[in-house]
Amino acid sequence: MKTVRIGADIGGTFTDIVLAQSDGKVLTAKVSTTPQAPEQAVIAGIADILARAGASGNSVTEVVHATTIGSNTLLEKTGAATGLLTTRGFRDVLEIGRIRTPNMFDLSWAKPDPLIERAARLEVKERIAADGRIIEPMSEGDIVAAGHKFVELGVSAVAICFINSYRNGLHERQARDILETRFPQLLVSISTDLQPEAKEYERTSTTAVNAFVLAAMRNYLTRLADGLSAAGVDAPIFVVNSSGGLAPRALAAEKPVFFISSGPAAGVVGAAKLGAEIARPNLIAFDMGGTTAKAALIQDGQMSLTNEYEFRSGISTPSRFIKAGGYLMRAPSIDIAEVGAGAGSIAWVDQGGLIHVGPRSAGANPGPACYGIGGVRPTVTDANVVLGYLSASALAGGSLPIDKGKAIAAVEQDVAKPLRTSVYDAAIGIREIVNANMARAIRAVTIERGVDPRDFHLIAFGGSGPVHACDLAATLGIKHIVMPNLAGVFTAAGMLASDVERQFVRPLSGLLDNKNVPDILSAFTALEDSAKADLAGTDSGTATIETRRFIDLRFENQDTELRVPANGVGDTFVDDLRERFLAEYERVYEYRANDHLELVAARIVATVNRGERLDLQNYAVEDASAPAAQSVSRKVMFNRKFGWIDCPIVTRSAIKGRINGPLIIESSDTTIAIPPDAIVSRDTAGNIYVETEGPK
Repeated sequence: MKTVRIGADIGGTFTDIVLAQSDGKVLTAKVSTTPQAPEQAVIAGIADILARAGASGNSVTEVVHATTIGSNTLLEKTGAATGLLTTRGFRDVLEIGRIRTPNMFDLSWAKPDPLIERAARLEVKERIAADGRIIEPMSEGDIVAAGHKFVELGVSAVAICFINSYRNGLHERQARDILETRFPQLLVSISTDLQPEAKEYERTSTTAVNAFVLAAMRNYLTRLADGLSAAGVDAPIFVVNSSGGLAPRALAAEKPVFFISSGPAAGVVGAAKLGAEIARPNLIAFDMGGTTAKAALIQDGQMSLTNEYEFRSGISTPSRFIKAGGYLMRAPSIDIAEVGAGAGSIAWVDQGGLIHVGPRSAGANPGPACYGIGGVRPTVTDANVVLGYLSASALAGGSLPIDKGKAIAAVEQDVAKPLRTSVYDAAIGIREIVNANMARAIRAVTIERGVDPRDFHLIAFGGSGPVHACDLAATLGIKHIVMPNLAGVFTAAGMLASDVERQFVRPLSGLLDNKNVPDILSAFTALEDSAKADLAGTDSGTATIETRRFIDLRFENQDTELRVPANGVGDTFVDDLRERFLAEYERVYEYRANDHLELVAARIVATVNRGERLDLQNYAVEDASAPAAQSVSRKVMFNRKFGWIDCPIVTRSAIKGRINGPLIIESSDTTIAIPPDAIVSRDTAGNIYVETEGPK
């Protein structure tokens, strides 16, 4: 029997579904996101695509999912009423943070409110030494009293983080067991289950985030599983974590802090895998959806990873140079910069007469004005319709009617009239501003890291990424662009190319020298045993578990560490580690020192290789909604320099050889805009390649 795997990615406007059949054929679908109950769009989309494939729910072997529930819960502050239980004297760790600001000279900056108010942060008498010895035992009576206080305060989730528990988690485990037994209505998270590492603020913040979003994630995944089961799909559900790997639904429901960047990560994984296939190892992944735009760096085939992530409004980036602006999570993550600029971002004019785009988005409801489903505010999509980039009749393979008149009216009313300019100049202004905002995200992962974007290819995906990619490339001096096949649903396809993967960590202490090598190797052995036991039930087939070793090191007495590979156990083990660290330190900070190196943590990355990954260069798209071009040509205003141009409208399959722009390439999942000064070509897998002249 033909079997299928399904990838589902929830965006701000559309939910993307990709179905991969065991015979190598792929179907895609875009359905409107249902913001109040996101699982409904996933369930409806999967039912629709199964019907189109002529497949039953029994043929589905797994559903792979990227969710924004965690990030939306943080952004909207809609998480559970949360309490903190901590060691006496550490009640205000969340307030104190790292005692720094993200911008040194910004006197208007205000620290974000802690997720846990001070009244719900309770202390208990207990103390564990830095070496793990119990100095002061914990009293069960104190924990019970704290539980009663939490209930009195209306708390429904509790984060437990005791000082030095990363060395000995006994007290945290005992406190959790007491609370869960005496107060079963409380959802409890403990730091040693999440991040057994030094630094009390980082552990406390990570645990607080996990507790805050735990109920929302758990409830959502339960509704999704129940809904799919009712639709006849009882396959396992895997969720993409922030580092791009897959994890069973049960883990996401228990430790949601590792899944806050679930959606963006899957697209970067797909970009890295496709880059390896097409011999382009140096890529800037650019993903523009309906609400946000994301950028990440892939260098020498490797994604840029970080051990911590800070969620904040405005531009969100895990950059080690910008801290204290949001909610910190010590969790393995792909280094992704994200800005609130997407196709659904609303344009508006302030009292001083300046145009702004975002961060508010029209989302799926009421949507852009041109969708005709209730939206009246002008969005980036409306500007693109006005300027001719997007079809004036229908999008998404003809399934989404477009009303150009409503787009013009919205841009004119909210932007053109206040500025006393034409609707077309206003639309150009909207597009230029959103492009400038999105360029910030790309600069954050390149120029701000000391990397020249001109040395990289830009790989653009998402429903709107290919509409704006050439403009962004011109702004940043990038001359080569890749638009992958299925670009509009590439994140959903990328997760089908991912492996089940988890990271495990154990703290280390002391200096990097030969006498500490046995402790290092012992830590790795224990981690690998834990990984194999933990992942053994992930797949019942012929899966194999592979592990890669890493060590976090820093110069003695420094605060910030770097992660380096630690494979190999030869006589030069210590010297090899030192050289790897110095090379990485020089790459990041551009100089070397000659101090002693201090051990921080041992890590392993465990991967379950199941042999079911989607080959992004070898599949056949079967999409009943894929349209022929809806018109032979239309007028497009690429910019003020070129003015209005009569631009040919073609399908992706019509690209043969090298073709000069201008060109609009339409497909069911996205639209690709090729300006007059660019050359476009296509490979046998359907990927589009664009060469530009560089900066204007």
